[in-house]
Amino acid sequence: MPLCGNATDCFPFWGFSNMSHTNLEKIKALQKKTGNIRNICILAHVDHGKTTLADSLVASNGIISSRLAGKLRYMDSREDEQIRGITMKSSAISLHFTKGDEEYLVNLIDSPGHVDFSSEVSTAVRLCDGAIIVVDAVEGVCPQTQAVLRQAWLENIRPVLVINKIDRLIIELKMTTQEVYTHLQKILEQVNAVTGSLFTSKVLEERAEKTTDCQKNSENSGAEQLYDWSAGLEETDDSHLYFSPDQGNVVFASAIDGWGFSIHQFAQLYSQKMGIRIEVLLKTLWGDFYLNAKAKKIMKGAQCKEKKTLFVQLVLDNIWSLYEAVVIKRDKEKVEKMVSTLGLTVSARDLRHTDPKVLLNAICSQWLPVSQAVLTMVCDKLPSPLDMSEERVERLMCVGAQRFDSLPCQTQELKKAFMECTSEDTAPVIIFVSKMFAVDSKALPQNKQRPLTQEEIAQRRELARERHAKRLATCQDQNNQEQTPVSETCGENRNVDDLGAQLESITLSAYRPEKEDNETFVAFARVYSGTVQTGKKMFVLGPKYDPTDALTRLPSGCSAAEDLPSIPHMACCTLVNLFLLMGRELEELTEVPSGNVIGIGGLEEYVLKSATLSSSPACPPFTALNFEAAPIVRVAVEPKHPSEMPKLVQGMKLLNQADPCVEVLIQETGEHVLVTAGEVHLQRCLDDLKERFAKIEITASEPIIPFRETVIRPPKVDMVNEDIGKQQKVAVIHQVKEEQSKYPDGVQVDSDGLVTLTTSNKLSTIGVRAMPLPEGATRLLEQSTDLIRTMEMYNLSVKEGRNTLAISLKTLQAIQDLKEAFKSHLQGRKWRNAVDQIWSFGPRRYGPNILLNRIEDYKRPSVWQCLDKAANDTAAYRDFDNSIVSGFQLATLSGPMCEEPLMGVCFIVEKWDMNLPLSQPSRDDYVNANASVKLHSQGEQNGGEGNAEARQSGDEDCKPIAPVSEASPCSAAQKRKTETAGSDCYGPFSGQLIAAMKDACRYAFQVKPQRLMAAMYTCEIMATGEVLGRVYGVLSKREGRILQEEMKEGTDMFIIKAVLPVAESFGFADEIRKRTSGLASPQLVFSHWELIQSDPFWVPTTEEEYLHFGEKADSENQARKYMNAVRKRKGLYVEEKIVEYAEKQRTLGRNK
Repeated sequence: MPLCGNATDCFPFWGFSNMSHTNLEKIKALQKKTGNIRNICILAHVDHGKTTLADSLVASNGIISSRLAGKLRYMDSREDEQIRGITMKSSAISLHFTKGDEEYLVNLIDSPGHVDFSSEVSTAVRLCDGAIIVVDAVEGVCPQTQAVLRQAWLENIRPVLVINKIDRLIIELKMTTQEVYTHLQKILEQVNAVTGSLFTSKVLEERAEKTTDCQKNSENSGAEQLYDWSAGLEETDDSHLYFSPDQGNVVFASAIDGWGFSIHQFAQLYSQKMGIRIEVLLKTLWGDFYLNAKAKKIMKGAQCKEKKTLFVQLVLDNIWSLYEAVVIKRDKEKVEKMVSTLGLTVSARDLRHTDPKVLLNAICSQWLPVSQAVLTMVCDKLPSPLDMSEERVERLMCVGAQRFDSLPCQTQELKKAFMECTSEDTAPVIIFVSKMFAVDSKALPQNKQRPLTQEEIAQRRELARERHAKRLATCQDQNNQEQTPVSETCGENRNVDDLGAQLESITLSAYRPEKEDNETFVAFARVYSGTVQTGKKMFVLGPKYDPTDALTRLPSGCSAAEDLPSIPHMACCTLVNLFLLMGRELEELTEVPSGNVIGIGGLEEYVLKSATLSSSPACPPFTALNFEAAPIVRVAVEPKHPSEMPKLVQGMKLLNQADPCVEVLIQETGEHVLVTAGEVHLQRCLDDLKERFAKIEITASEPIIPFRETVIRPPKVDMVNEDIGKQQKVAVIHQVKEEQSKYPDGVQVDSDGLVTLTTSNKLSTIGVRAMPLPEGATRLLEQSTDLIRTMEMYNLSVKEGRNTLAISLKTLQAIQDLKEAFKSHLQGRKWRNAVDQIWSFGPRRYGPNILLNRIEDYKRPSVWQCLDKAANDTAAYRDFDNSIVSGFQLATLSGPMCEEPLMGVCFIVEKWDMNLPLSQPSRDDYVNANASVKLHSQGEQNGGEGNAEARQSGDEDCKPIAPVSEASPCSAAQKRKTETAGSDCYGPFSGQLIAAMKDACRYAFQVKPQRLMAAMYTCEIMATGEVLGRVYGVLSKREGRILQEEMKEGTDMFIIKAVLPVAESFGFADEIRKRTSGLASPQLVFSHWELIQSDPFWVPTTEEEYLHFGEKADSENQARKYMNAVRKRKGLYVEEKIVEYAEKQRTLGRNK
């Protein structure tokens, strides 16, 4: 029962006046008050109510009707978003909010929740200072909830929590108020557990750095010390990180019903009504406290004494009573009494409405408006642009492994401009563009029909009067002169109408725009410092821009308006238009102060996906965006009519610019390939290509499935699980002898797997062996691509004699940890000293394969030389070292099974002899450069499933590596002489060495047992108990494997975790929904690569296998099916018989 008898006695309506309609001039004025700006985004799992909540906030500004909030989905402006009911792109709107005497500007960004569009979340999070995390009260913390919390943590932005859809607990699950309180507590624990794990990892990382420094000091002093790893957690204050209603960073809401509240609102209300101090109520309204009515005191221990907690008694009971009266029992008398007690105004139409939800929304939107609760929490708890932390500024300014203190002094001084966020004229202008989005040209403010001025309205009025007067005069003349022919009268009348139409067209021409069908790109950006004005010239800084190099070439104090020398990765642009983003609308601005989110027009020629704009060349490019989901699904597209190919190419360029995650490739076969994050993302990209960018009919291939090739240890059992005995060994030996005869001349294969190969001119011999890497080592290499890339960049700079790359201590420690972890995985006699013998990683110099140097007379500088610079003083590079590396890179980029990249393979070079004639040049820089460029281009074409950042850095990864010794730049004549001397009838020697190394690696790979690796999705499905069997049926049909099944406490929902091959995932979501009548929906996230155990080349050899599989062994071999499908797609030879054991057709009729 409610505390005060009647369900509404405790709830007089507190003064909340609806916010006025958004005024553009008011927003322009608020943009100058940086301290009152809040840049926030809404983050959540799919279908947890982000866009419905955004509708409620937009309705508070009068932009849409409050009755349409949750139904209109105003921020979803695309047609396919409305049809599917999910958000596919992040969009922004500026809202005005008044709290007491203060006025705030809230720049709100609504982001998608579907995992396929997580790149849009990354673009939104980068521009914000705070985030609203929305969690469904029934489903709780889901996979994407954890992902968005992690993204917010990585960008150093502060989150607040909204627990949404509480009405489902009342109407669907029919929980009691006490059960709901327990359920909400568990949801808060789940969210805080995710935040706690992120915080713990950060603290332990910082503690490890301090411990490492202390260990170094203790080694110098010779003293022994003990370290407690948990000490850092105890010392660090983490109270501000967690979500708790008593801290004011949690709102309980039902956005679809229009209500929401925080503990603070009820504390204010009851402190006036019950005479209890508001501070006491804030601490006790949430927790194990109850009200002792006799003693009139708030006491602890409600659970032990089986009493209702204050939250249940004062808050939930009243809300439950309202739902019971309005929705469940439909008690009109009680409803009218509640409305009058609360002092609300509900129209008679709403009271008579047949849908009780309409009446409920009318009451709740006045009594507990969700926009009031959420925006109050945003303004109180989330920081303004002035409160940006030093850690976040340094993280934004330090690209890769750079240290902040290694940046130039002028660059370090810009940190002050970031922190102050000043809009003065002297402040440097710094802008970050997180994405480019396409807008129809007709939607731009300058192309819209403008309203008529008073003079134009008066002119049109006079025109209409004159026209009307002429018509009346014509009619009178017709009556007076009946003898006048009808045709003349009609002609005169027509002339009058034509005259009026001409005058009207002249008047309307002032505001009728010309028709344009083009798409215009607008940059989605934020101003971090200074004031942006239209027409201002700015520097556009690419991701590889180096301010250290630029400042040495440019005159001090230069600006983008001056005529400057060309600098790599830097361009100059003019800001043509500035826009205020208002959801589906754009409003034109002339200037924007710092701290605001804006749209910028005229950058499509300068910015591809994201970029940094600055008025100072000292500004570094911002750190690249963190994308949770890597693009994995590929399709080849072609126009239906070949003559329209230029339109398709142009359309794909525009699509690549408009989508932050999509990748566009042209493969060696000439196919135009789209690489997307998932099936839904793929469909959206194809629709955009057809309808917006290319505007032609296109055909898309079946999805191109990525695979990896690897080798394993020789198996100990055959296909029928029998130990491989002598009979099998004899058969295998015969098979090896048959294969040996297939190798060309100059290739020798030893019984232990060593492949020895001689170059075409017989001047060099290479001996290579292939071995499978341990699974843990492969996984470690996959996770450490950034560190390996940093090591390669450092080694390249040292080799070229630049040595300008300064690596931070944190990164050096991470590289040291990587080396130690790698050593722990490579244990045993055959891996002795393997970590120190690493020659290169591949493909693209940072992949999950390694090349080892076990040549007795060749000691080259280590790949770990950034850790120990002194150890490499005696080492030197042998001639043509880069040719061996290039051959290894090519071999790992496309394997022999189906030209897919290799994974988890170690190639060991045990022999490398060169018998060069005396006239042979000792340096091959020029030729190696060509080979490296060729390697890079092939990497670009074949690496479709890699991420965009990897491809952007490919230029640096694939540069030719010059020797360290006495190298001075060669002239063009010397280069031509070198090329001529190093060539024979077989081509340049370095090229022969690359080809020989590549072939040796391929043959060594084929000697070992070969296997395919399939890309795997992690699949999480929420389903009710009655459809579990159907879900399992679909999973087993598609080669899925169940990992875990658990029931969600307090609900009838089951959570099923499984893994599913990407090759079998197309159409999976639709099939699940059809088979379960929409009661289950899967969430697919790329997880890992998994070995397919079956041998694609297997044929029966033992008697047991012949008995079990038959002579032809024609039962389906999944690995062979996948391999042949890839080979067919790539136009490679496939060994299969179309007709086998053919017989002449037998007919019943006799020959006559």
